[in-house]
Amino acid sequence: MAKLKKAQIAELIKKMAELYPEAECALVHDNPFQLLIAVVLSAQTTDKSVNKVTPILFSRYPDASSLASANQEELEEILKPIGMYRTKAKNIVALSRMLVEEHEGRVPGDYGQLTKLPGVGRKTANVVLAVGFGEPRIAVDTHVFRLANRIGLTAEKNVLNTELALMKAIPKEHWIMMHHALIWHGRRVCTARNPKCDECGIYGLCCRNGLEAKS
Repeated sequence: MAKLKKAQIAELIKKMAELYPEAECALVHDNPFQLLIAVVLSAQTTDKSVNKVTPILFSRYPDASSLASANQEELEEILKPIGMYRTKAKNIVALSRMLVEEHEGRVPGDYGQLTKLPGVGRKTANVVLAVGFGEPRIAVDTHVFRLANRIGLTAEKNVLNTELALMKAIPKEHWIMMHHALIWHGRRVCTARNPKCDECGIYGLCCRNGLEAKS
């Protein structure tokens, strides 16, 4: 697989910042706790779907203390519109209890502590640290994984190796911006099927432009 050179990556970063200056987390939240819950709920579903249920969820359970004692059936009813709602309801109650018991109800700004929470994996922890705490992180979701390897930022076959390769290829000060910009570009232009190459603002930098980009 072809990979971009250092100068090309620098140009790509500049271009992505110009194309998506407003790029940010699409999950609606007011604080790190709401962000954490929203990211956990976003697994295997869209941010748009999550944003439809979280206003109801947070109006009834605004913090870890209230969610820790939530009724499982009531939670499931709220979360029913999104996928895996039973498992997610169980996880957010369990992680809220752990936050109350071990962190005074606060979301820890530490990767190791975050990944100990039920339902919180590497991607979720990275999103919370980057968006909630401003810590430079690259969270690799399906869009970031696809684009990074399609464009030529990386040439990896799994999520973890893609994240590690992106951390080497992209200067640390651009990690958060590029994470959001790649997601926005993946949703709007460089889709999984039939990417809109004729509308792509980084077409000239893509290692698989033209017909190859559709593979």
